[in-house]
Amino acid sequence: MKSVSELLATNGHHEAWKPLLELAAREVFELMLGCQLTVPEAADEAKPDITSMVGLAGALSGVLSVRCDRQAAALMASKMLGVDLDKVGPEIPDALGEVCNMVAGNFKNKIAGLAEGCMLSPPTIVSGSDYTLYSPTDSPALEVRLRFEGMPILIALLIQS
Repeated sequence: MKSVSELLATNGHHEAWKPLLELAAREVFELMLGCQLTVPEAADEAKPDITSMVGLAGALSGVLSVRCDRQAAALMASKMLGVDLDKVGPEIPDALGEVCNMVAGNFKNKIAGLAEGCMLSPPTIVSGSDYTLYSPTDSPALEVRLRFEGMPILIALLIQS
């Protein structure tokens, strides 16, 4: 585990954080959904149409997002609620928001000294895919592409400071 000062001393080069982001996501999906995330064999031509975003503020500021298609989000809700997929209704955004929140919390807890110095916002859900998220600091997003039950998901961390 690295300390927050070690990680923040990377002068804007946060590529070393990518394994922590992937590990945080894998652990959340195992614990909350009882499944293993896999790595896609090739670049997915994903068409995500639902996104959950959680803001981070304090010692680390930015936005963590989880993007997928509505079918993957519905399956997440089904697994979280322990109901058949055809019984899932309006819970889809809530489930995706909770997964995103847990990934963000798990990620910040992987960095020594950051857990108490970084607050999380409530999740925000964006339905649709016609949007772009920009950072005023022009920081590149760290992206982790994985597969959940064969469906592509994109987990991204846009660091602002």
